Order: sequence, then C-alpha cells, then structure tokens
Amino acid sequence: MAQYTYVAVTRNGDQTKGTIEAKNVEAVKLQLTTSGLTPISVKGQSIFSKDFNIGGDPKVTKRDLSVFCRQFTSILNAGVTVVEALNMLADQTQNKTLVKTLRKTSESVQQGETLAVSMSKHPKVFPEMFVNMVEAGEVSGSLEEAISRMGTQFEKSAKLAGIIKKAMIYPIAVIAVALVVLIVMSTAVVPKFAEMFAGMGSELPGSTKAVMALADFLINKWWLLIIIVVAAVVSLRLFGKTEKGKEVFGTIAIKIPIIGQVNIKTQSASFARTMSTLVSSGMGISQSLEITAKAMKNILFKRALIKAKQEVEQGVNLSVPIRRAKVYPTLVPNMIAIGEETGNIETMLDKVAEYYEEEAELATQSMSEMMQPIIIVVLGGLVGWMVMAMYSPMINMYGDLNKL
Repeated sequence: MAQYTYVAVTRNGDQTKGTIEAKNVEAVKLQLTTSGLTPISVKGQSIFSKDFNIGGDPKVTKRDLSVFCRQFTSILNAGVTVVEALNMLADQTQNKTLVKTLRKTSESVQQGETLAVSMSKHPKVFPEMFVNMVEAGEVSGSLEEAISRMGTQFEKSAKLAGIIKKAMIYPIAVIAVALVVLIVMSTAVVPKFAEMFAGMGSELPGSTKAVMALADFLINKWWLLIIIVVAAVVSLRLFGKTEKGKEVFGTIAIKIPIIGQVNIKTQSASFARTMSTLVSSGMGISQSLEITAKAMKNILFKRALIKAKQEVEQGVNLSVPIRRAKVYPTLVPNMIAIGEETGNIETMLDKVAEYYEEEAELATQSMSEMMQPIIIVVLGGLVGWMVMAMYSPMINMYGDLNKL
C-alpha cells in the first residue's frame, strides 16, 4: 500500500492533516469519512515529499504512553467513541511511531476488532500488560478506569527511571572527563618531562616509567585497546543473554554496594505497582503474576514470581512464596499477608508501591551523594599519581646534585 498525505476538516470545523496508508485515493477518502473527517485534499507522497527518519522511527517511551493514557481517558469520559478518540489523539501526538500505531489501531477497531485485539497487533508500542488491562476493562465495562490506572503505572515508572538516569549523569560525566585528562597528561605532558630529565642522565622513578609505558601503549597500540574494549563489551553482552549470565548479572545488581539497595527497591516498587494495577482490574493473582514476571528486568525477581505463580495455583497464599524467595524486602510479603487476611490485597500492593517508589527515589539521591566523594578520592589519586610521575625525576635530580 502507498502512503498519502491528506488535509481534512473535523466535525468541529478544525482543519487537520496527516499521512495514511491505503490502496488508492478513494480508499483514503473512505477511511477519513468513516472517521468523521471531511477530506479537502489527498495527495500521494513522492520521493521529495515523503518523510524520512534517519535512524528509524522514534521509540515510544513510557512517558509517551503515560500522556496517551491520560488524554485517552479524558476524551472517553467526555463521551467520545474509541475510534474518534484514537483519531483525535493521532492528530495531536508528536511521536510519529505512536501516530502511525494509533491510526492503524483505529482502522482495526472500525473493522470490528476490540481495542485490546487491535493494540495487541503492535507489541513494540503497547506492552502485554497494557493490552491485558484494556481487555479486562472492556469485559468489565470499566475501560476508562483501566486505562487511567495504566497511565499512573507508566507515569510512576518513567519518573523512577528518570531519577536514576539523572543521578548517573554526574558520575559518568566526571569519569569521562577524568579519562580524557588522564590520556592527555600521560601522552603529552608527562613524557616531555621524562625525556628532559632522562637527557640529564637522571634515573627515572617507577611512577614515571609506568606513565611512560601507558603513554607508549596509547600512542602506538591504541588499536589494540579498542579491540580489547570491543571484545570485552561484545563478550559481556553475549554472556548476559545466557541464563547463567542473567543470573550472574542479576546477583551482582543486588549485591553490589550502594547500587544494590537501589535496584532491590526499584524492583520491589515495579512488582507492587504492576501487580496492584492488574489485580485491581479484576485479573486473577496467577495471571497477574505471569504478566508481572515478564515485566521484571532482574532474572532473580522474575524467577521468584514464576515460582510464586506455580505455588499460588496449588492453593498457597502469595505472601508465602514471596517470603521464601528471599529477594524481596521483608515488608513486601508482610504487607501482602495483611492484604490477604483483610481481603484487600490491591490496596496493600498500592501502599507497598508508593513506599518503595519513595524509598527508591531517596536511595538514588543518597547514592548520588555518596558517589561524589568517592569520585573525588579516585580523581585525587589519579592526579596525585600524575604529579608524582612529573616531579619525582626532579626530586631525584636534586638528590643526585646534593651527593656531589
């Protein structure tokens, strides 16, 4: 099918434009009319007018989905049909990938498919959990509430991920600058000092020789360094895709000092928020655990939920296998147990999610503050090493002069 650019008028008299895939111009006009739009002009895209995206279409982020859910819920609550709501959001959404997906989803709904089935055709945009929530909302007649809860889910996830990324910017930037300074000093500054003192017949100390060896390696064998780094990265990535690699990296992620606690709290918050969202929609504990397990990034937490699902299906309370897994903090199974006793597990999961989202945020801030003095100490050690490499020959030369 070819792509066409169209200009149309909405029922409110507003002008809108966009692109659409169809067999011919008549098919485009039919789609627009069915969507409640009055076509003004329809043109096929030529090589000069076609949109090009260098690097591919933009990725749909959790923040994009959060905004979509909020707007979609508001429009549906206003009494607008699903098809019209999808078309309205497609007209005002900036992300081109999401725009195309919304239009295709709208076309599928117009052809008689349910919204959940239509969304399931685009797994790279709409996660499985989102599709299941929409399906549960359609069956129970609470679609707006289901999408609203997903909006909260995406919003919380995006906020937590943003905080973690923001906290990592400073140390990464400082380390990058330190590496550049180290390379410049070791290849340009220290060698000149060393050559000058070596020409005077002075014996070079060990620190200076070490820097000279590093400089020689960086200047003459830089290609070997690139090969080593690339080989190490590729090997780690391939190893990380194996079950053993996932287990090793998963264990390191929760055992490493400072960062480990952040990962545990983040995974706990993600588990509780996802489970709460799914259970509140009327989904069973077993199915909710299956979907939540797929959303977990750390394989240790994923395995714990898969094991919990198997035990829950045998009649065991959820709190029991969660406690036995020993990867979640004690508060998580304790709160779940209270929820099971009171018959209000989704409320308890909500409280757990809120608590660990705040804890993860505080832990991330603390991690950032603790890393700053560590980075300063490391940089101080590097600078001190460089200073010693430059001035040790001078000190030795003065010592040789005093012996004369």
